[in-house]
Amino acid sequence: MTSFDTTPQLNVWRALLALAVVFVMLATSGWTALHSHRAASPLQASRSAWEHGSIAGQRLPDPDSAPDRLAHFFTTLDAQQLARLAHRYPLAVGNMNGAPVTLRYEANRLALQHERKVERKRMHDSRLSSLGHHDAGRRMHRYEAMLHKGRKILAFDPNGSGRVAEVFGNLDKADRVSVVVPGVDTDLLTFQRTYKKYSAPVGMASSLYRAERAADPGARTAVIAWADYTAPSGLGIDAATAMRAEDGAVRLNALVRALPGNTEVALYCHSYGSVLCGVAASSLPSRVSDIAVAGSPGMRTGKAANLHTTARVWAMRDADDWIKDVPYMEVGGLGHGADPVSQGFGARVLSADGAKGHAGYFEPGTESLRNFAEIGIGAYRAVQCAHDDDACRTGLSAGASV
Repeated sequence: MTSFDTTPQLNVWRALLALAVVFVMLATSGWTALHSHRAASPLQASRSAWEHGSIAGQRLPDPDSAPDRLAHFFTTLDAQQLARLAHRYPLAVGNMNGAPVTLRYEANRLALQHERKVERKRMHDSRLSSLGHHDAGRRMHRYEAMLHKGRKILAFDPNGSGRVAEVFGNLDKADRVSVVVPGVDTDLLTFQRTYKKYSAPVGMASSLYRAERAADPGARTAVIAWADYTAPSGLGIDAATAMRAEDGAVRLNALVRALPGNTEVALYCHSYGSVLCGVAASSLPSRVSDIAVAGSPGMRTGKAANLHTTARVWAMRDADDWIKDVPYMEVGGLGHGADPVSQGFGARVLSADGAKGHAGYFEPGTESLRNFAEIGIGAYRAVQCAHDDDACRTGLSAGASV
C-alpha cells in the first residue's frame, strides 16, 4: 500500500475484522449517518464551468464522453484554442480522459500554481488553527515539488486528501506502459517521500522506470505513478472491505482505456492496490497484458481464474512481509479472499529476494524490482521464479498469454 506501511500489530487487524460487522450495522442503520451540504470541490467547479463553456462558437462536449470522442474533439482545435481551454478549465482538462497528455500536463501545472497560492494564503489565515496552518504549509510545499521542471502530472485533484498521477517517460511514444497502483494511506502528502522513498508512489514508479531502462535501454517504456483514487486511511473498515477498491477500479479502468495508442499495459499492484486490481480485472480491456501483485492481502477471489482476465497474473511476497499473517478469507464482505502466492490460487509466483518487508518491493537492487522490470519490457523468460521448479515461466514466450 504505500500500502499498509505502518507495520501494525496483527492482533489489531484481526480485531478490526471482528468488529467491522458492528460498524457496518451502525452505518447501514443510520446511527452514524451525517448529512451535510458542501460547496462544489475545485474539480467539480471546473467541470461545471466546462459544461457551460464553448470554443469557436461551439458548445464543449460532455466531459464524461468516451475518451475516443473527446480525443477527436481536441484534434479539431489549434494550439491557441487548446491553450485557451487549459487556462479556462485547468482541473477539468487536467483530469479529462481523452485529452492529449501534454495538454493535461500543462493544465495540471496551471491548477497546481493556483492551489499553491491558495495554500500560501491559508498559511497566514488568522481563522485557522496552528494545525491548519501546518497542513496548509505541507500542501504548499507538496505543490511546489510537483511544479518542478520536467514533472508530468497526468491527474490532480486537491479536494480532501487529494488524488494525483504522474508519468515517467514519454507516454505518447511508449510501446509498453506500466501503472503502479499503491494502497492504504496514499494521498497528496504521501505521494512522494524523502524517507523510505521507494515505499511511496513516486519512488516506486521512478525506480521501476529506471529498472526497465537498465534492463533494455532501447525499450520505449513509460511508467505511471497512479494515486488517482481515494485510498483507505489506515487499517480501519475501508481497508478490510472492497469499498475503496470498487470506486478505484472504475477510475483505473477509465485511465487504461484512455491511454494513447494501442500499447500493452502492465499493472503493478501493491498491498491494498492488489485488492483494487482484483476488483478491476474483469472489466479491464485486453490491452492489459499483465497484473503483478506484491504484498497482497488478497484479490477478492479464491483463484486467479475467477478474475476473468486475459492478462498474465503474477504474485510475489517477501519472506519478512507481515501481510502473510493477515487472515486470507472473505466473510460477509470482510477480508479479501485467498492468498495470491498460495499454490491453489494459480498465479505465477515470482521471487521477491531482497525486498526486506512489506514496503520494499521497489527498492533498487532487489529481485522483486528486477522481476517487475522484466515484465514491463516483455522479457517474460527472464523473470526469476519463487520456487526451483520454474513454474512461473511455464508456457511463456514474449507476447504469450496465460
